[in-house]
Amino acid sequence: MKFSFKNDYSEGCHPNILDALVRYNVDQQAGYGEDAYSLKAKELIRKKINNHNSEVFLVSGGTQANLIVISAVLRLYQAAVSASTGHILNNETGAIEATGHKILSIEKQDGKLTPQDIIPVLENHRNIPHQVMPKLVYISNSTELGTIYGLQELEELSAFCRENKLYLFMDGARMGHGLTSEISDLTLEKVAELTDIFYLGGTKNGALIGEAIVVNNKELQQDFAFSIKQKGALLAKGRLLGIQFLELMKDDLYFDLARQANQQAMKMKKAMAKRGVAFLADTYTNQIFPILNNHLIEILSERFEFYVWKKMNEEYSAIRLITSWNTSDIAVREFIEIIESEMI
Repeated sequence: MKFSFKNDYSEGCHPNILDALVRYNVDQQAGYGEDAYSLKAKELIRKKINNHNSEVFLVSGGTQANLIVISAVLRLYQAAVSASTGHILNNETGAIEATGHKILSIEKQDGKLTPQDIIPVLENHRNIPHQVMPKLVYISNSTELGTIYGLQELEELSAFCRENKLYLFMDGARMGHGLTSEISDLTLEKVAELTDIFYLGGTKNGALIGEAIVVNNKELQQDFAFSIKQKGALLAKGRLLGIQFLELMKDDLYFDLARQANQQAMKMKKAMAKRGVAFLADTYTNQIFPILNNHLIEILSERFEFYVWKKMNEEYSAIRLITSWNTSDIAVREFIEIIESEMI
């Protein structure tokens, strides 16, 4: 059987979560997120972001979280702004547009937005009321290309959004990987301080399912729960999500798992860099995009699964490799051995 580097959710969940789900299985608890585990998990998240005024909502997945957030905070004539690589543009089957909100795309090679990128969008939408109103800036950390925002970058973007009355929403499907990157100077507390809404992704970091939406802007907290229910995200057995996030957040398991995934990816990146391999993006998270000879890609594909991300020319293509909390040393070592033997 081939080892998969296609994604970071091929495994089930971390054993601590599975043990907890079994241990608490027959406990009777209130429904719809009012169980003791969900309440404790939410309070623990508030403690970690150092903001007890934030509201936390647990939902099942990332696309669901993006759909709920954007449709809840925008009026029908308002639009979201996203990098061209954004998940809401390319991987959500038009979910945002289906709720009546246009996405204004900005072409970006590194997946990150800056104030300078957004200024032309605002200037090109001054024909009121004949055009949609840009109102929400959507970013990811880490991005779909594995790149991350530094503290200064996020501070500048946050200040720009507040000055221009734009909501700043951070997709955190891989938040753990972004914050534990070896080059990151951003903290979870700073993310909460600088964004209106963000979420902590569990699905791609050790949970069976689950994302924790954190609403920091008090203006946006009012009535947000109605959108959770209306979009079918309010689980009767909310304990399923609560137990998982309680296990992930206590003792910082969430960050330990993400750091482990990053370290495995960096082992492969360094081994390839030593052989002169170039990368589509300079990443320090659990996603790497090496540019390899097509023949070498064929050899690797006999032992591993991964996506061929982009054709560079007739001889070379960029592939995407993603490691998870459970990527084994054996798989990493075998990959490196093939690279070393074929690139002598």
